[in-house]
Amino acid sequence: MITTHYLTIDVGGLRFFYREAGPVDAPVLLLMHGFPTSSHMYRELIPALADRYHVIAPDLPGFGFTDAPDRTGFKYSFDHLAELTEQFTEVLGLSHYALYVFDYGAPIGFRLAVRPERITAVISQNGNAYLEGLSEGWNPIQTYWKAPSPENRAALRAFLKPETTQWQYTHGVPNSERLSPDAWTLDAALLARPGNDEIQLDLFGDYQSNLALYPKFQEYIRTWRPPLLAVWGKNDPFFLPAGAEAFRRDNPAAEVHLLDAGHFALESQGPEVAAIIRDFLARKLPKRVQAT
Repeated sequence: MITTHYLTIDVGGLRFFYREAGPVDAPVLLLMHGFPTSSHMYRELIPALADRYHVIAPDLPGFGFTDAPDRTGFKYSFDHLAELTEQFTEVLGLSHYALYVFDYGAPIGFRLAVRPERITAVISQNGNAYLEGLSEGWNPIQTYWKAPSPENRAALRAFLKPETTQWQYTHGVPNSERLSPDAWTLDAALLARPGNDEIQLDLFGDYQSNLALYPKFQEYIRTWRPPLLAVWGKNDPFFLPAGAEAFRRDNPAAEVHLLDAGHFALESQGPEVAAIIRDFLARKLPKRVQAT
């Protein structure tokens, strides 16, 4: 039986929450969550993989159960979140790890790849790195980038409403009865914490920094050719299947699976995603390595 541990650790003065399971001498798999969720999204994937892998899933600052410092004294940017995530891996002594990236976790994870010798494989589940992967769902946020007025910032609050969070989970899911309301209910409750709305609006504004780095992310994929799996909910309203297919342009050996699922593919098709990942990692990673 797999036991998941729920832990906290100090990273740069912040209390980082993370989930951990699996043998410490197994290959490490680092799971990076996205908006508006947390490591909670991996609650079922972790035990599905931890018999073979040392699985670690942190909550980012401002999300889940990791500290959410006041934005007046803490910069909520993707550069900063990536810096803290790298510190998190160093505090835990993770010298090598495979990356699972989703949504916000993709630009953060690909920033970690500036040390490519540490990355043993990349699994992207609706984690975008190409302009063609962005849908029209990004239009209101792009409008704010072009004209960061109070009015355009206020318009983005629609993304923070509980009904929008639920929609992100249910849109494009053929069998909605597979979805547990626990997920979007927890996300909505954490988004509703005092001050969290402004944190999320700051990150919406800073997301344009990720697009500026897409060429660098693509250069990493093209130059280092990490073992790469894209397993994608093809009905995602934000990240299009073209973003998954584009990985093959820079790494022809990339493996792409398009599922009849939405943004949160794990919620409706978790066992299928886990099976695809297990097959991929079994072929690409050794069975046992030192985690530190």
